[in-house]
Amino acid sequence: MLAIFAIVRPERARTVTKALEAEGYNAFSEWSLFGRGRQRGIQVGPVFYEEMPKKMLYIIVADEEKDEVVDIILRSARTGATGCSGDGKIFVQPVLEAYTISDEV
Repeated sequence: MLAIFAIVRPERARTVTKALEAEGYNAFSEWSLFGRGRQRGIQVGPVFYEEMPKKMLYIIVADEEKDEVVDIILRSARTGATGCSGDGKIFVQPVLEAYTISDEV
């Protein structure tokens, strides 16, 4: 099993979750957060924003599903034809164990 963390623009999060659902990936978590990447913030008029609002999606998949899920996220989170700085980042980590609380005795 693998954990996929996708940090995306908040206005793209719904598009990403709809795309995942359309392909049968219905179980995921979503958090609102603030952060910044390489762009180190953004200047809007006289105001400099050091941290930008983002959404983080967290989904656990079988190893063989990783490429498909990452591709879905890349396609649906990207802005414009080729993407823009600040579109987000995807991280993949192994999951060593998982337990469903309601199934445990």
